[in-house]
Amino acid sequence: MLKTKLGKLALPNPVTVASGTFSLEYKNFYDLNKLGAIITKTITPEPKIGNPPPRIYETKAGLLNSIGLQNPGLESFITNDLKQYQGFSNPIIISFSASKISDFIMVLKRLEENIIIDGYEVNISCPNVENEGLAFGTDEKIVYQLTSQLAKVTSKELILKLSPNVTDLTLIARAAEDGGATSISLINTLWGMAIDWKTGKSFIRQGIAGYSGPAIKPIALAATYKVAKAVNIPIIAMGGISCMEDVLEFIYAGASAVAIGTSMFSNPLLPIEIINNLDNYCKINKKSIRELKGKVNF
Repeated sequence: MLKTKLGKLALPNPVTVASGTFSLEYKNFYDLNKLGAIITKTITPEPKIGNPPPRIYETKAGLLNSIGLQNPGLESFITNDLKQYQGFSNPIIISFSASKISDFIMVLKRLEENIIIDGYEVNISCPNVENEGLAFGTDEKIVYQLTSQLAKVTSKELILKLSPNVTDLTLIARAAEDGGATSISLINTLWGMAIDWKTGKSFIRQGIAGYSGPAIKPIALAATYKVAKAVNIPIIAMGGISCMEDVLEFIYAGASAVAIGTSMFSNPLLPIEIINNLDNYCKINKKSIRELKGKVNF
């Protein structure tokens, strides 16, 4: 009853994990095979040490982060980390990003050499150095260009992760679909900031940060609904999910799957709890995820 599908991947259930908050350390808390899919932390062509601290700040209803895509880089990931994902029964999706289209293509071609990978989540929220520093995900023409070139390289699941920091997210989503994306992931973090009113000092060293957590759920839900109406490819929805009821809202809005992120910091077992609760709900109500998808009523 929990089975769902992305473009080319069958998932045992609709619950996966957000790339920015997940690592294999969670295997110390539960069997990762129980997840609908495993999505890795984002990797980049070269290693990144991330932004200087302070780079995390907890607000009243969410979390600000300015980690800066800290990661070991592509070659170190392939040599040292990728082998740790062998043996899982659920799909393995690699998240990656870059600052030039040529680098996106290079990363994908290198990853394509590894058969244990089932799909890719392409993070297009990073600055595009070829376009005056604007994020790739803010320009539908660039999104189409990038996606169409990546789609020529792989026959595996190709997920474009979209930023909400745009005027019209449906335009970006359509560009990704037209370019050959097989599914869409949304939303990435919103822009946010926190300042100490006593001193005027920013709580984040970089000033502006990514905002996630419960406060963004209504925004993410609306984005999911709008994009689901605009495209024909599946959606992995995320943003403020902290319980089974939240997951059902996103399914009703049109999502095929969801990703749990910030809430895992306070409850590492949350994805498994949600899967179990969702299974019980579907059995009691004799409904499947596919039957509920996109069935919001007014």
